Amino acid sequence: MPFAPRITRKPLPYDSAAGAEIAARFADIDPAVLPVLVGAAGCSPFLADLMQREADWLRAALARAPETAVATELAALKDLSLDALGAGLRQAKRRVALLAGLADLAGVWPLEAVTGALTDLADRAVDLSLKRLVAEEIRRGKIPGAVAEDAETAAGMVVFAMGKMGAGELNYSSDIDLICLFDESRYPDSAAEARSAFIRVTRKMAALVGDRTAEGYVFRTDLRLRPDAAVTPVCLSFAAAESYYESVGRTWERAAWIKARPCAGDIAAGERFIKTLTPFVWRKHLDFAAIQDAHDMRLRIRDHRRLHGPVVVEGHNMKLGVGGIREIEFFTQTRQLIAGGRDPDLRGRQTVPGLAALAEKGWIAQDTAAELTQLYRAHREIEHRLQMVHDAQTHDMPATADGIARIAMFCGEPDVAAFRASLTARLERTDHLTEGFFAPGEAEEGPELSDSARDIVRGWDSYPALRSERAGTIFRRVRPGLLKRLQRAANPDEALIAFDGFLAGLPAGVQIFSLFEANPQLVDLIVDIAATSPALALYLSRNGAVLDAVIGGSFFAAWPSLGALSAGLTAALAEIADYERKLDAARRWMKEWHFRIGVHHLRGLIDAFEAGKQYADLADATLAALWPVVEAEFARKYGPPPGRGAILLGMGSLGAGRLNAESDLDLIVIYDAGDAEYSDGKKPLAIRPYFARLTQAMVTAVTAQMPEGRLYEVDMRLRPSGRQGPVATSIHSFKDYQLTEAWTWEHLALTRARPIAGNADLRAEFEGLRREVLAAKAGGETVLADVADMRARLAAAKPASGPWDAKNGPGRLMDIELLAQTAALQAGDPARRVEPQLRAGVKRQFLSQSDEQAVLDAYRLCWRLQAASRLLTDKALDFEKLGIGGRAFLLRETGQTDVAALSARLTEALAGAEAVIARLITAP
Repeated sequence: MPFAPRITRKPLPYDSAAGAEIAARFADIDPAVLPVLVGAAGCSPFLADLMQREADWLRAALARAPETAVATELAALKDLSLDALGAGLRQAKRRVALLAGLADLAGVWPLEAVTGALTDLADRAVDLSLKRLVAEEIRRGKIPGAVAEDAETAAGMVVFAMGKMGAGELNYSSDIDLICLFDESRYPDSAAEARSAFIRVTRKMAALVGDRTAEGYVFRTDLRLRPDAAVTPVCLSFAAAESYYESVGRTWERAAWIKARPCAGDIAAGERFIKTLTPFVWRKHLDFAAIQDAHDMRLRIRDHRRLHGPVVVEGHNMKLGVGGIREIEFFTQTRQLIAGGRDPDLRGRQTVPGLAALAEKGWIAQDTAAELTQLYRAHREIEHRLQMVHDAQTHDMPATADGIARIAMFCGEPDVAAFRASLTARLERTDHLTEGFFAPGEAEEGPELSDSARDIVRGWDSYPALRSERAGTIFRRVRPGLLKRLQRAANPDEALIAFDGFLAGLPAGVQIFSLFEANPQLVDLIVDIAATSPALALYLSRNGAVLDAVIGGSFFAAWPSLGALSAGLTAALAEIADYERKLDAARRWMKEWHFRIGVHHLRGLIDAFEAGKQYADLADATLAALWPVVEAEFARKYGPPPGRGAILLGMGSLGAGRLNAESDLDLIVIYDAGDAEYSDGKKPLAIRPYFARLTQAMVTAVTAQMPEGRLYEVDMRLRPSGRQGPVATSIHSFKDYQLTEAWTWEHLALTRARPIAGNADLRAEFEGLRREVLAAKAGGETVLADVADMRARLAAAKPASGPWDAKNGPGRLMDIELLAQTAALQAGDPARRVEPQLRAGVKRQFLSQSDEQAVLDAYRLCWRLQAASRLLTDKALDFEKLGIGGRAFLLRETGQTDVAALSARLTEALAGAEAVIARLITAP
């Protein structure tokens, strides 16, 4: 659509004489367009001069769509020689600047179209200049090994657009911030010579684009954002830049690279380099310390430019002053830095889409995002008009009343007082919406403490987490509120001691204290955990990153399906190339979910049985996602799994689908290699050692201590022949063994075996085999005698550790599970969990309904006691050593009013279950 029908507003001529001159020059133009030209010329000597200079071109451009006019102008540049390029670019700049300015003033283009057109011109100017200059260096033989065709990729050199250019948000009279790098891997033996050539290219490119000539200039060019600009050359290798950022890169540089975009030269190499910087820019944990860094940066800028104080329209800096553009950009970028490491959707370069993404993900309110978007666009329009007056790189409002009146008219507002009031209100509103996020609050008064509490608090300054000045500063602001919350606990002294243990275990404090300051509600959760579960608090102090999950927005949502869990981890691992980084990512992911289950259980959002299912789901999902990763890594050296490959079986509590917070995993590997004798890989292996090593690789992947810890402890003793048997067994050998050689205890273990990962056909075959074996062994003559013998040996080897031991001892969990497995085996029933196994025994008339009820009463009480106690401590449960919070949790979970009532109920239930088991499991 042409220009005229799209006009929605117009500037008013401040200088009527200048406007009249343009009116006379363009008297033949569309009457709807003429007021826009008159108003623009009457406010901007720069635009008036461009209209005179490009009058013929402008008439033609206004008669068609402005997008077409700009695209045509940019396309005409591609065939210019190096000698003609400077003049051609300057002509294009005049024309694009003129048309973009008029489209902005007339409301024909929104802000994004105006800044986009200017950025497109900058991209084209830098890219063409770079490639022409590299071609000349190649022609002169100055770039080792390069040929003419290499000029299309600038022989491995790439220019990164930073700041507003990188985001496609160039302002009207913007300079352009560039970082120039080159891919040294293309010059393994001559990188120094190549670097010298690229340094020359960079300097010539900056001059070609930025020098002012009789034709004008294209864009002022700034190369100072490169690493350590005071001492480094204007073009660096990728390796040098990466080394700098990894070792000494600062928060402001991380923020700068949010907007970075390869705009010229070898774009593909530039994209690869940006990926290498991902760990530097986007931290894997929520990074609330970035708030303080951004706040300090804002204050330094204001101090340097003397921009503090109340808003005064005259001389106010629309970019850096109070309530200015930079406030909104910092607000957006800082929140992106906080959460973008965990959520790639928050890594956008542009400010307005960035605000929208933050709102969509719940990091800011939708109303706040909408309001800041309106304020940002309004501020940018004022900025453009300030710069259009004389094509000056300024952000300052005029210092005189006449100057303010000119800008008001430029904005189409004849009422200068109204313009002032509206501008002041917008600046103050921006300041209100952003300042509270950045500025740290003053430390409040703390509560009165007992002598013993004062002694504990006094010792905090010596803890590792508080040794840095920065951590101490943040913690001093957090401490009073934290102490007040601790005093609201059921037993304040106990809560303080527990929190002291958490604090003592923290290796560093800046991140977690910043997180506390930004999320006060998190302190309540930490205090609750510390006052209830010292073991969980200790784990938390050593794995503070799991708190990211609490802040992530979905911590208290409903538990996802097993499929969704597994798919989530699978997708996360697929984005990581390095094997060890995959393993670490799996650990981080698992711990966050594991912590979530524990907190939900601790706070009564789920009970012990739901927690048991969720812990098992988590283990299933982790193993299912990790198994193909281990297989693929193993296959790189030894080839893909022969035949149908292998499957991973969960045994014991994992197979039954019920774990507690401290459970290890019982696993078995079954394989079917078909007719193969060796694997087909770089280093072929015979079938048995192939699957034995694959099994060991999986065990190592799960159990190895890495920077993020280990996933689980693994026990493989339930495999055929136990410790003496091979770690992986073929499906055919397994079947023969189970039908002809297996001991009764191995048949009992089979009742709970469950395929978790691997080939679907092989998993289905195994399940059919399991059912076949159980049916064949149902009601065996020696089963009860064998189980009675096993029970006696277990009682001798693992007696109850005390009155509160819910696992070992007569009538307790292991005893009940042994009975349930026996019932399932006697009935030949495929049930895996205790409850349906006992029900199968009732159907088989192995036990009565009253027996079943007595055993289930004890089982349910013992499971609740075991699951809750494992969350509180990894030692034997001792009520005398539990705090008030821990005792309250256990009593709530078991449905008892006090410890005495729980003791009586447990004694009664255990006696009932023991009587049933002793009667049923006896040698014939």
